[in-house]
Amino acid sequence: MERLKISTAGESHGKALIGIIDGIPSNMSLEVDNINQQLKRRQLGYGRGGRMNIEQDQVEIISGVRWGKTLASPIALKIENRDWANWQKGMSVLSQDDGSIAPVTRARPGHADLTGSIKYGFKDIRNVLERSSARESAMRVALGAVCRAFLAEFDIFVGSLVIRIGSAGRRSHPLSMKDDSGLRDINNTLIGLSQRADTSVVRCPFEEDSAQMVKVIDDAKDRGDTVGGIFEVFAVGLPVGLGSHVHWDKRLNGQLAQAISSIQAVKGVEFGVGFDLSELYGSKLMDEISYSPGTGFYRRSNFAGGIEGGMTNGMPLIIRAVMKPIPTQRKPLNTTDIITKEVKEAAYERSDVCAVPACSVIAEAMTTMVLTDSMLSKFGGDSIQETKNNYENYLKYVGEF
Repeated sequence: MERLKISTAGESHGKALIGIIDGIPSNMSLEVDNINQQLKRRQLGYGRGGRMNIEQDQVEIISGVRWGKTLASPIALKIENRDWANWQKGMSVLSQDDGSIAPVTRARPGHADLTGSIKYGFKDIRNVLERSSARESAMRVALGAVCRAFLAEFDIFVGSLVIRIGSAGRRSHPLSMKDDSGLRDINNTLIGLSQRADTSVVRCPFEEDSAQMVKVIDDAKDRGDTVGGIFEVFAVGLPVGLGSHVHWDKRLNGQLAQAISSIQAVKGVEFGVGFDLSELYGSKLMDEISYSPGTGFYRRSNFAGGIEGGMTNGMPLIIRAVMKPIPTQRKPLNTTDIITKEVKEAAYERSDVCAVPACSVIAEAMTTMVLTDSMLSKFGGDSIQETKNNYENYLKYVGEF
């Protein structure tokens, strides 16, 4: 990232998760309650495991904020792991506690266990699985909430919805605008879908699909299995011109794809109509350009998902991603012990049956980070007011183009 510097630290059963975000301008409003609200969204969802009954994530702002306003200095966040009480010896930083719990030697297929152990020279897989765990994503959501507060200053909204779990639901949702009904109506539709999704146990705003998804999760749970799915993330209110076509690493779609692909268990990312584009002719799916004095240039459809040439084009940003079934199985698969080389059942760590609803919230957080970095790169000032002045001047220029 060019303007933002973001990092996380902490293990799944360690004392706490730590996050630092540097680059947020001064005098931006930031409240703990708003961050905690996003953390709560991440913990909800049908099919979650026992860890969610233990952790009631609450963030503590350590630095970078005074009296509800950012200081432009690095913002440090902390989320305590309540399960640490049961792991103080097993995850101790003290050499005297070495060996206090048995090592994990049965690598789980589909996890980072074996590859990470080989790469870093560990004979105890716990040294890998503690950091590779999706528990780390709680801090990503907290840091994303800071970015969400920044984007809200510019009336940019990021939301999501689950459209498929296992065989239930749909592979894609028709979020393209195919007439002149107006960009504002499309924006409101998307925001409404995300808000309705928050009232669903699987974050699906379509009641019939939602009920089918619950049944799929129940069936997987009864079998001791897991199930994945597809979710969509969107952003509305984005200006024309975030990102760039001039360098490969400045293309916004590439940055977003990397960010969302980095989420544990995400295996594919697409924009707009995505892979379905392969089934259509070019004459049917290029977003025709129109102009009106009040709106300026706009597209009459959104097959591209709001990005052309690596840049936002003013239409809603539409991203779709697939999360694989969680590899940890209650009925373990076979593996080979890394010490004895004997065939054994894989180790079992407390896990979820389905975490697609949570993954969609994490993907929102990653999207807010990338968009905030791009906004700061283009409009960034030392204070939020200076940044907003730069932004408003740019919007005036675009309107006169």
